[in-house]
Amino acid sequence: MAKKNGRTGGNGKAAGEVRGSGGELHQRATGVSLTTNQGVPVGDDQNSLRVGQRGPTLLEDFHFLEKMTHFDHERIPERIVHARGSAAHGSFTPYKNAARYTRAAFLQDPKVSTPVFVRFSTVVGGAGSIDLPRDVRGFATKFYTSEGIFDLVGNNIPVFFIQDALKFPDFVHSVKMEPDRGFPQNASAHDTFWDFVSLVPESMHMLMWVMSDRALPRSFRTMEGFGVNAFRMIDAAGDATFVKFHWRPAIGSASVLWDEACKINGADQDFHRRDLFTAIQKGAYPEYELSIQAIPEDEADDLDFDILDPTKLIPEELYPLVPIGNMILDRWPDNFFAETEQAAFHPGHIVPGIEFSDDPLLQGRIFSYTDTQLKRLGGPNFHEIAINRPKCPMHNFQRDGMARMEIDRGRVSYEPNSLSPGGPRETPDGFVTYPSVVTGEKRRERSPTFADYYSQPRMFWRSMTEPEQRHIANAFTFELSKVETVAIRTRMLGHLKLIEPELHARVANAMNMENMADVIRPPVAPRDDLPASPALSILAKAPATLVGRKVGALIADGYDRALLDKLRAAVTKEGAMFEVVGPKIGGAQASDGSRIAVDHIISGGPSVIFDAVVVMPGAVSIGELVTEAAAIDWVSDAFTHCKVIGIALSAQPLLDAARVKGDEGVIDLAGGKGVAQFLAVAKEGRIWARETKVRGPDKKPGTAPKPKKQVKAHNGRSAARR
Repeated sequence: MAKKNGRTGGNGKAAGEVRGSGGELHQRATGVSLTTNQGVPVGDDQNSLRVGQRGPTLLEDFHFLEKMTHFDHERIPERIVHARGSAAHGSFTPYKNAARYTRAAFLQDPKVSTPVFVRFSTVVGGAGSIDLPRDVRGFATKFYTSEGIFDLVGNNIPVFFIQDALKFPDFVHSVKMEPDRGFPQNASAHDTFWDFVSLVPESMHMLMWVMSDRALPRSFRTMEGFGVNAFRMIDAAGDATFVKFHWRPAIGSASVLWDEACKINGADQDFHRRDLFTAIQKGAYPEYELSIQAIPEDEADDLDFDILDPTKLIPEELYPLVPIGNMILDRWPDNFFAETEQAAFHPGHIVPGIEFSDDPLLQGRIFSYTDTQLKRLGGPNFHEIAINRPKCPMHNFQRDGMARMEIDRGRVSYEPNSLSPGGPRETPDGFVTYPSVVTGEKRRERSPTFADYYSQPRMFWRSMTEPEQRHIANAFTFELSKVETVAIRTRMLGHLKLIEPELHARVANAMNMENMADVIRPPVAPRDDLPASPALSILAKAPATLVGRKVGALIADGYDRALLDKLRAAVTKEGAMFEVVGPKIGGAQASDGSRIAVDHIISGGPSVIFDAVVVMPGAVSIGELVTEAAAIDWVSDAFTHCKVIGIALSAQPLLDAARVKGDEGVIDLAGGKGVAQFLAVAKEGRIWARETKVRGPDKKPGTAPKPKKQVKAHNGRSAARR
């Protein structure tokens, strides 16, 4: 891949002329020199030191090591990022022998399952924060393979904010609580975050994802995962293939609306954790498929974007996903602290057959994760904590250190030696580093092949359905309206104008800031010819299913018991959970005189926690319900959030009080086909046509483009690559 080092940037500049990511957006010199902690002036704080423009990061980069070490140790014992997490045990089984791509033992035999431990998390908030902020989600998987531990440490978004790990402390500092006031706790809607990203245009692609529905997952069970960085797989012959890792939930992806998220956080701040726990306890085990995108090394140079750039993705239409295995999570941790909190993940934990690329973000992560665990878990022996121990034999000559658990015997603690002939030795079957060729001068420089900041954000926008585009525009409007500094808002409007003029127009109009966008001069003009990628849209590929979803039924005295039992049986048969809500926790009396307990009272089980709802109070109780604000809100919210609503005849006064108007998503349950019709419509998801009716249409020029049904191949090449 060395030939890319000689390319010029898209603006015709020579390779050495592109230094950083912000160009003229970076603040001007103030007269105060930035220095290391030793007082050494820093000449470049945007790029780590590497071999050539696209080579690996060098261990001699003292500025990077100092900056990252200080950041890693800033807070203990809670994680600095990904502090709020939930986890589960399970197993991974390959579909078939993957020897075509890798020699990794755990991917060879479909009869052999590998134990796994998976931790899901938010990024910004502390351990005691809420489950549903607008945020990236961590998706970290620890494989206890027969050759050692492999940690696939990723997120639910396939790209990242920055291209170089040197900027990770700056990014996290900007999004965390502002240091002079200690808030906001777990939100990006504040000045310091938007100040940073508006000065770092490489963040634009990630911002599009974070402002999308991806940042508000319905459940960990309906959340995709990505390895983010490019890795290499090495086969038995020593040949390498670039790969990107993808997790796909078996029940499909789903998200909530922003208004729902706000109300869910008020009703149950442990919403995701409780959902994961409950699903496992009920035997509805979360299941995910692991796939790779495999890119031959000799094709990587021909891509329109740099495979080493973590702010870019590889469209699935160009390199389709190759499914390689299945993961099922079937056991909740026995002790939350000992397992979920003490789990130490690290992208540097790899096994023979899987290796790093020279992605500069990945190169920095290899150092940073171990450095963080040294402080957070008390020293170099964090691998001896039960949750972190490999399940295969572990033998070496490392000794002592804080929190050493193993009692080592014998006089030998070095290698080579002749005094312990039965001791551990090197093996020809062990890990052997792939001999990639690296040439170039030692530089602090960003490759010009990383410099297209706007084309893929534009592709992402054009790949979304109209409801998803509306949510992105609304999210930018909400977040930027929280920014107090007008100059930051106008700077961001300038970026949005480059990404997509229509997106800019919507946001500027919503903020009453038309014609105020800064003029941003990108190093590479955004392309207008990248085809839409429907695979990026949650709604475009959503399956018609109720599996793993939750249906709530609002009852009150006089309800129809037979209808309730029929609904419960039908919903359960579809693989969904069914819960009952009523005015009092002791239950309600049916029209036949029977009584059942309810799962929630109305105020404790609002409709926001369900995917579809049923309203079936009795005629004797409807008069009381229409005077209860919580009951009116229960129905009104379900309608506003575009959910399918099944109704009994007795519910009409409550629907009138909630100002619910009939549409294709309000289903009459009366008659023999009412329940079947409710299930059929609920499987299709939300009634998006309702959204603009209840909230009013967006004030925008023209009509939002929709993704094309037929996706033409990138670069004119066939999408069926293999």
